[in-house]
Amino acid sequence: MSINCLVLGAGQEVGKSCVVVTINGKRIMFDCGMHMGHHDDKRYPDFALIDGPLDCVIITHFHLDHIGALPYFTKEYSYNGPIYMTYPTKALAPLMLEDFMKVTVGRGGEEKFTTDDISECMKKVTLVDLKQTIQVDKDLQIRAYYAGHVLGAAMFYAKVGDASMVYTGDYNMTPDRHLGAAQIDRLELDLVISESTYATTVRDSRYAREREFLQAVHECVEGGGKVLVPTFALGRAQELFILLDDYWERMNLKVPIYFSSGLTKQANIYYKTFMSWTSQKIKDTYAMHNAFNFKHVVSSDRSVINTVGPCVLFATSGMLSGGLSLEAFKKWAPFEENLVTLPGYCVAGTIGHKLAAGKRTRIYVDSDSQIDVRCNIHQLAFSAHTDSKGIMDLLKFLSPKHVMLVHGERPSMFRLKDKIKSEMGIECDVPANGETVKIPCATLHVKARTSDAFVKSCQSSNFRLSRCSTSSGLVASTDPCSPLLVSDDRVGEAVLLLDQSKAKAMHQDELQFLMSVEEKP
Repeated sequence: MSINCLVLGAGQEVGKSCVVVTINGKRIMFDCGMHMGHHDDKRYPDFALIDGPLDCVIITHFHLDHIGALPYFTKEYSYNGPIYMTYPTKALAPLMLEDFMKVTVGRGGEEKFTTDDISECMKKVTLVDLKQTIQVDKDLQIRAYYAGHVLGAAMFYAKVGDASMVYTGDYNMTPDRHLGAAQIDRLELDLVISESTYATTVRDSRYAREREFLQAVHECVEGGGKVLVPTFALGRAQELFILLDDYWERMNLKVPIYFSSGLTKQANIYYKTFMSWTSQKIKDTYAMHNAFNFKHVVSSDRSVINTVGPCVLFATSGMLSGGLSLEAFKKWAPFEENLVTLPGYCVAGTIGHKLAAGKRTRIYVDSDSQIDVRCNIHQLAFSAHTDSKGIMDLLKFLSPKHVMLVHGERPSMFRLKDKIKSEMGIECDVPANGETVKIPCATLHVKARTSDAFVKSCQSSNFRLSRCSTSSGLVASTDPCSPLLVSDDRVGEAVLLLDQSKAKAMHQDELQFLMSVEEKP
């Protein structure tokens, strides 16, 4: 018996997460994302490689590299089966998909799904609570666990027969200002499929990163410059809003902090709605202070890029691949007093990745336009992904029989693979897109037939007599006046014969008879 894993996305790369896992004949698609660094057919997973019907689709969270291809897949491949995701993920996913569609069309591009396709896709969704066991059918069982990372993110456990696995999606093993750390039960697992975005990075403390970020922003605005923070509208933006709002209040700063209106404004409402998914500190202080009611952070429209004087602007997209963040970058990048701070991971092919790769004086936006970059570039790992230590901690806790790494950069993934094998003695695979990995399972689940002799032995009486206790305590077995306890376990002993996938339970006398017959000449 084995678990077969077909990698359609995030194989030796970050982007378009999609893995199709077959367990005992049950086929599950984990995530259905798009690649933000591509604008052609490479943006989507190669769904044509799927060699049979799916029993279900599981979406771990609302980021586009995990859900962006879902409306396209359900429409083009006529998928009508169940789609599982958490309550916050279902609430926020349509916002992300609609926003992406508007930005793409606004740049003159064509998208492969419409608003109606998004709506039809969401109708297929079945909602999942944390630690709720869902029986997809009589054989397949799934369960969601808190993953941190972003609001509603979940790791998913799946079990069919004796084979079981966990697909982590993106997760964070340390709490931040608005979300808690990932939590999962200690499970018996054949396989863990883990993200590995920061496979070899061990980050410094959250407080050191916060101090560095605040210092860089403060120095820029104090010198009259503008700060651009390209960020996802959901997740990291709220984390940094809380941080800056508190700092502005303490330092009595009057420089405006803007965020692009629309998507981020709606997201803040959902964060208030799903307060139970946030960190313990936010839940404990909610009655006195709602952390998402910002005093110094206000919404604005596109005209903000022409504002006079210092300011801070949070804008999508987070990797400078389009949207208001790219417009502001084009306008502000040529001036030395300005600052672009990249708070998270940027995938290859995006402008954010080019800036993060080193000092750039000229960036080509496309084949027809370029930008002279004279502003300061500041990269800071405010990512909501776990680091190398967090990955190792989770794997040591779960102690699976096998590990598969996805969603990372190839060289770092292979170094982490070697570390997992050397320190934990666990086999580890790092497949590329399009590859199938076959994971052997140590357990074998078969139905055993029983012989007539064995069944008859179980029906025979198996009386046992013993002295029982009284209300005053135990009674000595030698006391002839103590009451007798009569029990009949009706337990029969058998010998289990295995022949490939067939099994039969036989009475030991039968086995002895068969052996004696075979020994006769």
